[in-house]
Amino acid sequence: MRRSHPLLVTVVALAALSACGSSEPAADKSSKVATLASPEAKASASASPERPRERLDGTPEEFEAMLGPYDKCLKEHGALPKSEWSKDNKRPDPRTITKLAEKAEAADRICNPLYYPLPPWEKDPANPEARDFARDVVKCLKGKGVKFVETGDNGIDIALGGDQNDSRSISKGLDLMPECEREAAAKAKK
Repeated sequence: MRRSHPLLVTVVALAALSACGSSEPAADKSSKVATLASPEAKASASASPERPRERLDGTPEEFEAMLGPYDKCLKEHGALPKSEWSKDNKRPDPRTITKLAEKAEAADRICNPLYYPLPPWEKDPANPEARDFARDVVKCLKGKGVKFVETGDNGIDIALGGDQNDSRSISKGLDLMPECEREAAAKAKK
């Protein structure tokens, strides 16, 4: 469905252009040609923020830095980032947590699509090769001795521990995941 929309727009535009015949000379037509990218459209498109993208080899500090615009947006919409919910390492009472969560949820609906970092391209559902990447990571983990590991229901996430919730598979899988992701990414680039 998503791919057919641009095709439909193109077909409608071509049909409209072919139906726009007139007897005006060609020189006069050039001054009246409408363009799809007017200066106003270019200005509004560039005003839209570009979401940062995580990297497989990114550090937690780099991810925190990417959250800066997202956190700022949350605050502009009356919510606090989750990292600021507790003060002086004291957890707020349940009623305060509920209020904070409600505000954060409302602000997140606005801020997430604009500023929250996109997943690494290898794990992005928009990447047609993401499922292959996940299968390669699972194969690598199994090859390194992780007993209970499979792709998640969406075909992109990695599920560790299986139905048995095997703690050994979970801890070993978490330890080996970055190495297997690097190997799978290197394999995909070949």
